[in-house]
Amino acid sequence: MSRPTHVVSGPYAPPAATRELTVRSADGARLHVEVHGPEAAPPVVLSHGWTCSTAFWAAQIRDLAADHRVIAYDQRGHGRSPASPACSTQALADDLEAVLTATLAPQEKAVIVGHSMGGMTVLAAAARPRFREHAAAVLLCSTGSSRLVAEALVVPLPAGRVRTWLTTRVLGSRAPLGPVTPLAKRILKYATMGAGSAPDMVEACARVVHACPRAVRHDWSRVLAGLDLEAGIRELTVPTEVVVGTADRLTPPVHTRALVAALPNCVGSTELPGLGHMTPVEAPELVTGRIRELAAAYAADVTIEEGA
Repeated sequence: MSRPTHVVSGPYAPPAATRELTVRSADGARLHVEVHGPEAAPPVVLSHGWTCSTAFWAAQIRDLAADHRVIAYDQRGHGRSPASPACSTQALADDLEAVLTATLAPQEKAVIVGHSMGGMTVLAAAARPRFREHAAAVLLCSTGSSRLVAEALVVPLPAGRVRTWLTTRVLGSRAPLGPVTPLAKRILKYATMGAGSAPDMVEACARVVHACPRAVRHDWSRVLAGLDLEAGIRELTVPTEVVVGTADRLTPPVHTRALVAALPNCVGSTELPGLGHMTPVEAPELVTGRIRELAAAYAADVTIEEGA
């Protein structure tokens, strides 16, 4: 089980939850779930990415919890959710469904936000009954549906078999990340963030990523390497917006552009100049603003229609 180590002050320090609960997924896996904000407020569900945790969403939670019910959970093996031998996109979809069922009333609609592997979770769950019951709109941040290793730009070589082979070894390494040192932060910043990322952003991301157990990091890297969620794009019929940084080396804009072209109901696309993969941390106000806009435009409409 991963022991979270995150920053304890500043804008990226995770706020205390209003309540915490443990949710059981379809195969019995236990998921740590946090609820922030007023219970009667419009709900937002946050699904984090590979090697991250609920702490990754600190800036969004702090802002949104003033007038939204923010539900964040740790993916299995991440944060305070124990590791599970079941690592697959189906497990990710099961987990999201379980969280939605446990935290939302029947037919209650939420804006569902996924970053990186969290966005892939949304695509994996798009055709699921519980997802369709509860999704009012979706925001996908820095994500893709397939060819993640082939398109990644972490290894500075031309596209081809050599780069793909090296990228697989780098991202799938079993080596421990070790303590958060200045060198470790420089490496993490190069791989996952834009060149202009402020030191507090890099520190916050490094502490979250380094807290992920290396076995969990390796197991999920294998799932991502073989990812194919093209069918999930076509099933994601609710209003969906996408955000990506132009300097994203893990899920570069080619993925976002493919999503925009294939999504049945894409309502917006934003490419952020010079930003990397960690868009909710690198552009917290923009990402939070997009969530608020989706909630106002689509979750409110659903409430009015159901109450009419």
